[in-house]
Amino acid sequence: MNRIQRALEALVDRIDTPAPIVLADVMQDNIERMQAFANQHSLDVRPHVKTHKCVEIGRRQVKAGAIGITAGNVGEAEVFAAAGFDDIFIAYPVWPSGTKGLRIRKLAVTTQLRIGVDNVAAIDAIADAMGSEADRLQVVIEVDCGARRSGAPPEVAGDLALAARNRGLVPVGVFTYPGHGSSSPDARKRAALDQDAALTTAVRSLTAAGITAEVISAGSTPTVEFSTSSVITEIRPGEYVFNDLNNTRLGACTQEQIALFVAGTVVSDWVPDQVILDIGTKALGREGSPERGYGSIAGTTGVLSKLNEYHGFLPLPPGGFRPGIGTVLPVVPNHVCPVVVNFEEYIVTDSTGTTLERWPVDARGFLN
Repeated sequence: MNRIQRALEALVDRIDTPAPIVLADVMQDNIERMQAFANQHSLDVRPHVKTHKCVEIGRRQVKAGAIGITAGNVGEAEVFAAAGFDDIFIAYPVWPSGTKGLRIRKLAVTTQLRIGVDNVAAIDAIADAMGSEADRLQVVIEVDCGARRSGAPPEVAGDLALAARNRGLVPVGVFTYPGHGSSSPDARKRAALDQDAALTTAVRSLTAAGITAEVISAGSTPTVEFSTSSVITEIRPGEYVFNDLNNTRLGACTQEQIALFVAGTVVSDWVPDQVILDIGTKALGREGSPERGYGSIAGTTGVLSKLNEYHGFLPLPPGGFRPGIGTVLPVVPNHVCPVVVNFEEYIVTDSTGTTLERWPVDARGFLN
């Protein structure tokens, strides 16, 4: 019996399903392992809280040595700032529409706030929103390193930094996201090399513009193992705190390092070769495919083959594992981040299942 099965067996009579279960001891090991890796390579850790959206977990990351946090949007930053976090980077090309300009301005007054920018229009709009407080806001230029998401070409980073400085903002460096490293195990190192090349070019561009890059920020759990170039000053992994099936497939973690699973109950078995669990897209999100599945049953070869909103379809090979009605099963998600936003709280235990706490998902629902 693996640690996930053992913990669930101890909890089964004390929880309702579906529910996200966090193994706090495994999570803490993950936090400390990442911090040790960063210390070994003289890197700062700025974990991305979008993965867990939980103040208690963020506090544990900072206590372990993280210099601050990364947020995905203004709302996440506000939740963590209200909880006392005072060094926050919104690693996103924010457009200050609606109330966001005022909210950014308030955050910049109460915290050391950095936000991502990748175009002049946003720089101008943010500077307008900040007004006389523009010099309180640090900006980090986002460059593309091959993920083809947001991010300017690395060679124009200096021009953007200069535009920000000319508007009274404080350009402090560059960042990128090597998302293409999640495509396959072999892609991890290639994407990290792309990341290194892009950041190096971007730093040179800032230097040519007369601006020092104090912050050179790299990201992503799948590529962090290879993000050790001397040009990089900080890393922004998120998923490492829990890990998931995608990261095990990529080789970025082991099965024993998975710290979150979702407990689901078998509720129907009328079809001879399958059972239905009470765990669908409302719990797991939509990450997966018919070929890859939509989550695996820990400790077995079972894989969810299909999800409806509240139904998870678990095929049963002839002569194999066949759980009965009422059986509670541990489902490990493909991608952990979409799971977290579906629940108001975590059920927190350890690998023995002897403890039980409930931690709020504090930034759940904050999407802007």
